[in-house]
Amino acid sequence: MASFATLFSLLTIAILSFSCSSQFILPIEKDPLTNLFYTSVGIGTPQHNFNLVIDIGGPTIWYDCNKNYNSSTYNPISCDSKLCPKFSGCTGCSGPFKPGCSNNTCAANIINPLVNAIFVGDTGNDVLFISHSKVSNLLSGCTESEVFTGEDVPLKNLPKTSKGILGLARTKLSLPKQLSSSSSHKLPNKFALCLPSSNKKGLGSLFIGGIPQQSSFFKFQLTKIPLVINPFSTAPIFTKGDASYEYFIDVKSIKVGGEILNFKSSLLSIDNKGNGGTKISTMKSFSVLHSSIYSTLVRDFVKKASDKKIKKVALVAPFGACFDFSTIGRTNTGLDVPTIDLVLQGGVEWTIYGGNSMVLVNKKVASLGFVDGGKKPTTSVVIGGHQLEDNLLEFDLVSSKLGFSSSLLLHNARCSNS
Repeated sequence: MASFATLFSLLTIAILSFSCSSQFILPIEKDPLTNLFYTSVGIGTPQHNFNLVIDIGGPTIWYDCNKNYNSSTYNPISCDSKLCPKFSGCTGCSGPFKPGCSNNTCAANIINPLVNAIFVGDTGNDVLFISHSKVSNLLSGCTESEVFTGEDVPLKNLPKTSKGILGLARTKLSLPKQLSSSSSHKLPNKFALCLPSSNKKGLGSLFIGGIPQQSSFFKFQLTKIPLVINPFSTAPIFTKGDASYEYFIDVKSIKVGGEILNFKSSLLSIDNKGNGGTKISTMKSFSVLHSSIYSTLVRDFVKKASDKKIKKVALVAPFGACFDFSTIGRTNTGLDVPTIDLVLQGGVEWTIYGGNSMVLVNKKVASLGFVDGGKKPTTSVVIGGHQLEDNLLEFDLVSSKLGFSSSLLLHNARCSNS
């Protein structure tokens, strides 16, 4: 008869295996040319591995099913199916049947936010391979990239190795929602993101279902704030009355070096047309600010930097403040520059240290990593990827809350080695 210790060990292993299998963990890499982030998933039969760009504001999963792609497990969704989103339209094809070429098929809106166009593809379900697991009947869009000609094509401005986009937005067809709705997985409707600052230090992580207890990230205490729903859609295509599926937070004010910036505070609120406010985006390399906010930030940051004897140098586009790298000190959170604080609801502060505020543009120059979004942007503050690196974020879509760590560098940790 097996000993109690043996039975206990087997039970422990079984519990841990169940816990680990209840969430999916995907590796995140950073593309050094575009500064975008992507992960790898397997799709179809036989399995085809695709690098998909991570878009937390993306409504769907879509990929390039070009002439070299096929899958025996692909099933197109018919136009009259309950799974076909309302007002999607219908597509057809005169060629041999394959993913991206079928008749009476529910059209998919292929959205690449880096291109000023919307492309049409097909909606279908197929198997998805993630975290060494096989997920059946996952809905996605696919499009044959080579049928599009001209300047705008679906994969434009994405990393050269990427073949589509993995959407994590607040929609029925995003990856977190589909996996939380699956009868075979029943994951919590949440996800966590930890973006790497460099592939040289290791890969980051995307946790579908939240941060696993077995992960070393679980030890970090997250500050939780409400996610705000913009009642007006910010999508490139939508139906009147749709709310935005992107992730907004309620920033009340912004500080530099502990002092509040002086700009029109109403820019931080969402107005009756859906303009203004603050959202989070992985498709913007650097945070983008309304011109009024940006000019004030740059002015006050330069003044505070001068107080620290940091020497200003000629600008390097697209940045509005650049400095002599040799005059900047070092700390465990990056370059020793004035901190930038996002003051949130209830007085909570999200502090941006030098590791996230500064960009080393060459060996001699470091620039403030924020850019001017113009005088009439739809959203006043878009927090971009550089400001999110080495920060642990958890999006809980049930409680509609965001948990954030601020810089993991404070704890001598990184997204890539924690």
